[in-house]
Amino acid sequence: MMIFIYFVTSIIIAAVLFYLLGYSYLFNGISKTYLKGKMSAHIDDGKFFSYNVIAAGNPIPWEKHPEYNKKPLPKNIVEDLNHSNTASFLVVKNGKIIHEQYWNGYNEFSKTNSFSMAKAVTVMLFGKAVEEGKIKSIDDKFSDYFPEFKNKEFAEQLSLKNLAQMESGLNWEEDYKNPFLPNAKAYYGSSLIKATFSRKFKQQPGERFEYQSGSTQLLGFAVRKAINQSLSGYLSEKFWTPLGMEQDAEWSTDKSGMEKTYCCIHATTRDFAKLGQLFLNDGKAGAQQILNLDFVNQMRNPTQKSNEIYGMGFWINYDNPIKHYYFLGLQGQYIIMVPEHNMVIVRTGSYNNLPKNDRGRPDQVKFLVNEMVHLFAD
Repeated sequence: MMIFIYFVTSIIIAAVLFYLLGYSYLFNGISKTYLKGKMSAHIDDGKFFSYNVIAAGNPIPWEKHPEYNKKPLPKNIVEDLNHSNTASFLVVKNGKIIHEQYWNGYNEFSKTNSFSMAKAVTVMLFGKAVEEGKIKSIDDKFSDYFPEFKNKEFAEQLSLKNLAQMESGLNWEEDYKNPFLPNAKAYYGSSLIKATFSRKFKQQPGERFEYQSGSTQLLGFAVRKAINQSLSGYLSEKFWTPLGMEQDAEWSTDKSGMEKTYCCIHATTRDFAKLGQLFLNDGKAGAQQILNLDFVNQMRNPTQKSNEIYGMGFWINYDNPIKHYYFLGLQGQYIIMVPEHNMVIVRTGSYNNLPKNDRGRPDQVKFLVNEMVHLFAD
């Protein structure tokens, strides 16, 4: 009996300490992972979080290519996709779906977590707000929107462009496994402001590239303040509806209703592909220019400080013989644009321990690009 009392007392003391030390979000994390039979965040966890709806307006279904699903994927590709626990794989060629395949119970209506692919979407909203004059310039200072940052060392010079290019100088360790670091607090905590505004800066903004979810979350706060409406509503109005998305999507939020702008748009694979097609079409939806071409080019133009592998929201591989750039999310969520071959490749799934030997870029992306271009060559 005494052992049981000591055990219960120890649990209570540990719980109190977690709350006092600011780690109460860990209980939320445990309830959404281990108690659901998962070891980490996963592509189906959207239903466990509050969210804002990204409404589709007038759906425009994808056309199917005359060769739709007529060419089976070669054995080496199937093995790679199976090994990486793929949920969906879709290829668009010349604006039409040429290959579409699902595994493990997923289908064309399944909505899965974008994870960090949402970072590029946040940058798109940033560009649209600049285009509409709601943000004066990409060089606006973050402290113009949140004056309290003028009191932080280094932060007064922080620009919105610094945030979009991952050159903020923020003290944020991008670690997805340690539950005591900022990513976990942002993902499972109740307040994104507490998770991000409490961070200090370790160096002058604009000096060095460092990929950080916190930077995109700060950018999201600035865009949200500038447009004076929810980011989900703005995304629906400016992109989701004009692109003719086939399904509503959901964007995970904290308790205040603020979107997690570094991640967590839950959408279908077909609708993810339409985001890729937008960039192949240089920012156009049909005949309508819905994102300024100059801004599109800034997004897909690699920066020197990133060693030519990152632009604004996009990962870039122009050193590969087949040039491509892409949205990238945790566990292998990709929307890949291959301009020379007018191709979009989308892969979703749960690829834990994703190999990244290509200067920090996933090995699988280059593999899929090279194989699909060869398979569906003109």
